[in-house]
Amino acid sequence: MSIWWSLRLRRDAASVPLARRLLLGTMETAGVDPDICYDLSVALSEACANAVEHGGDAARGDCSEAYRVTAYLDGEKCRIEVADAGPGFPVVAAGRPRPAARPAPSDAEHGRGLCLIQELADHVHIGNKPGRGGAVVSFDKILKWREGAPLVAV
Repeated sequence: MSIWWSLRLRRDAASVPLARRLLLGTMETAGVDPDICYDLSVALSEACANAVEHGGDAARGDCSEAYRVTAYLDGEKCRIEVADAGPGFPVVAAGRPRPAARPAPSDAEHGRGLCLIQELADHVHIGNKPGRGGAVVSFDKILKWREGAPLVAV
């Protein structure tokens, strides 16, 4: 079984629950375990919130620029990618992106999203789009299925 979808969303806070509901609906319909659905939906929400907050090109004064969410449920794995058109992550020597996920204080209201994604997913890649502006956050998780799931992988 393989399902994928891609959305181009406006950088607006209202787009975050839209992406989350679409992902949850897809996984629930396919028969993915509810705990996995929850983990991935929280991780997606964090990635989308980052794209909404940081993903515009302030130099052009463009605050309505879109970002893209792509989700793949393929076999036993789900991969999600969120890409924006902002300045990307700071780059350090040799053109490598600076490690972006540092633990924030437990009472912080900002700065915990990338750490949450790393805790909820099995594999995370945080980087910049090659040759173009923008950040890309992608993450994978091995799927578990409900008993009797209608679209379980074979």
